[in-house]
Amino acid sequence: MTQGPVVFDLEQDSQPTPSVSEAAPVPDLAPLAAPEASAAALEQAALVAARPGSRLSRWFWGILLALLGAVVSVAAWDFATSLIARIPLLGWAVSAGLVLLLALAVIMLAREGLAIARLHRVDDLRNRAAQVRAAQRVDISDARQVQERIDRFYAHRKDLSWQRARLAEQSGEVMDGDALLDLVEEEMLVPLDRRALAEVEAAARQVAMVTALVPLALADVVVALTASVRMIRRVAEIYGGRSGLFSSWRLMRAVLAHLVATGAVAAGDDMLESVLGGSVLSKLSRRFGEGVVNGALSARVGIAAMEVCRPMPFAAHHKPSTRKVVQGALSGLFSKRKG
Repeated sequence: MTQGPVVFDLEQDSQPTPSVSEAAPVPDLAPLAAPEASAAALEQAALVAARPGSRLSRWFWGILLALLGAVVSVAAWDFATSLIARIPLLGWAVSAGLVLLLALAVIMLAREGLAIARLHRVDDLRNRAAQVRAAQRVDISDARQVQERIDRFYAHRKDLSWQRARLAEQSGEVMDGDALLDLVEEEMLVPLDRRALAEVEAAARQVAMVTALVPLALADVVVALTASVRMIRRVAEIYGGRSGLFSSWRLMRAVLAHLVATGAVAAGDDMLESVLGGSVLSKLSRRFGEGVVNGALSARVGIAAMEVCRPMPFAAHHKPSTRKVVQGALSGLFSKRKG
């Protein structure tokens, strides 16, 4: 059996063969898709919440609720009267239950009204303090008016009695408007800021941990939603607000509208680099990267809630940053896991 001629190329190649270790890494775009989707969802929700409702829709829902209330009331009255005619004892018992239910509904509506009125009071305090601070030269009388209004607002808080006494002791010696506003913020609101930041860090830590560790679909969405609602209510209670069904809804709309107004819903590569740095994120796992970004979004919602619920706007040196909040949440998570 014969074979064809074999040719050996003895000339060396001028270009060396590239090494496998020198090959460029394959870019992983999946971790960035989730942050962009989360930011887009948050931005869309904020835009919907910030959009003012039309007068036509308010009239529609008002008339619909009034008609439904009338139908339910007439049906309950007919049921109670017919039951009294047939079985008097049972009918009177059901009537007493309906009266008690109506009384509880009136009490709940009154509490909701007080909660909404307190939120309006917080808005008035914050707007007045912002107007006074925005002046080129803060008048001492305007600053003392802000101090007195905030002192009356927290007069029922026993946990702030020491701060109120300390503020009253030191404010008499201050004759500068800016210094007096700084003193009010330092003595009355900075302790509340620490407690509110602890709640925000806890919510961001919970959202980041669940997103990173739980592989179930939509689990991170449910946890982020429930944690954000609970965080907003807790922040409002810390600053003196009262939580209720309608007041919580109004507060959430105000927080989302504030996110839109301040442009704090923008997320992506710039936010990732500000939180952990692009070189570090490129080495993280996909789920951990999504957890960090979802935690950062929850932290931004919490900071917006603090700005909405605070009776005074933040001074420049007291305003919290998302980066520090997320770093505090993650450091608390790692320290707890080590312990």
